[in-house]
Amino acid sequence: MSASEVRTPPVLRTATSASRRGASYRDRVYPLWFYVVPAVLYLVLFIVPTVSSFYFAFTRWDLREAEWIGWANFARFFAEPSLVQGLWHTLVYAVITSGAKVVLGLPLAVLLTSGIIGRTFLRSVLFFPVLVSTIGVGITFTALMDDEGLINSVLALFGIDGVLWLADPALALYSVALVDIWKGIGLATLIYIAGILAIPHEYFEAARVDGAGRLQQFFTIILPLSRPATATVIILSLIGGLRSFDLIWAMTRGGPGFASDVIASVIYKQYQAGFYGLSTAGNVVLFLVVTAIALPLNWFLTRREVDL
Repeated sequence: MSASEVRTPPVLRTATSASRRGASYRDRVYPLWFYVVPAVLYLVLFIVPTVSSFYFAFTRWDLREAEWIGWANFARFFAEPSLVQGLWHTLVYAVITSGAKVVLGLPLAVLLTSGIIGRTFLRSVLFFPVLVSTIGVGITFTALMDDEGLINSVLALFGIDGVLWLADPALALYSVALVDIWKGIGLATLIYIAGILAIPHEYFEAARVDGAGRLQQFFTIILPLSRPATATVIILSLIGGLRSFDLIWAMTRGGPGFASDVIASVIYKQYQAGFYGLSTAGNVVLFLVVTAIALPLNWFLTRREVDL
């Protein structure tokens, strides 16, 4: 028994222990009430609509009634060539845009964290497209990529034939993907900048003492220690690419034909046509695709971060 316990009367020790238990109880219980409102909002705005969409995906419904038809909507969804094509376009679009943001974002972040003159201004310029309305960007680039738009006019000055950026079925999806990359590269670069600035400066000093050049520092320090930022960029851009709708709809409306249709635009067209059950089934398919890709990928990238 310690000296403090000998000097402290048993009654006071009991009261002190009780007060500590009471304080611990208050600290443990009272903050739980803080989560009640967010939990209710999460339940109402996410859980209930998600469960409802799963139910209505198995029905033929309108705004007044719903008829249970089982798997018919899903069977029809995968039997329609345009719907399956839209699903494939979604995967291609997501891989291209997310991959390009990773490949371009890291070198730009390295450049903008170096001693380059005007780097603060360049960061603002690069991030500016992120702040612009997606619909506005789509309308602007639709005019720029027109057959007689500014881009083809500039190419003509150099003797290069213009390209049907949005009218050629083979190019339409990739043209929209280029605009998506241009708009989103600023956010990817900003995430990489934060990751690079979080690397302890002592690592670079030690590398310079050992005679490592900038290229060696990039591959031995920046690239491996920026893996958490890479994981964030991949997950965010991939999910954004899988759910992309507004830019594609503003630029091509899924055309020409179905050449640039993604699953979100297909769902919207089915809803416009009054096929509410089929469009809801498409939403469920999109939800499952995003979940099936994002969760394992997030687990894999997070595990690699732990291994570091």
